[in-house]
Amino acid sequence: MRRWKRVWERGGADALRRRPATGRPPKVDGPQVERVRAALEQGAQAHGFEADLWTLERVGAVVERVTGVTLSKASVWRLLTGRLGRSLQRPERRAAERDESEIARWITHEWPRIKKGP
Repeated sequence: MRRWKRVWERGGADALRRRPATGRPPKVDGPQVERVRAALEQGAQAHGFEADLWTLERVGAVVERVTGVTLSKASVWRLLTGRLGRSLQRPERRAAERDESEIARWITHEWPRIKKGP
């Protein structure tokens, strides 16, 4: 006999309902997660970092400072992507001196001349 059928015969439909997963409770609880969220929204420079860019190491340091809990990089990643709803963002690699009008001029005038050849 199938396991689910035995469970149903003993306890009915309520016995078949999904139960919450068991396991170790998270190291960072709900109120601590909200304190971490507020700290991250202040920006990295507000926490003494040179650039306003978050890395796993930096987030881990802020989590430790705010909550007193030390997390591994994998746990910081799960905290960010799962409980805080963040995703990986990469900064655009673009020169600060980029001149869009000069690029447009080059594409319309210089590139056709170069492509045509001598």
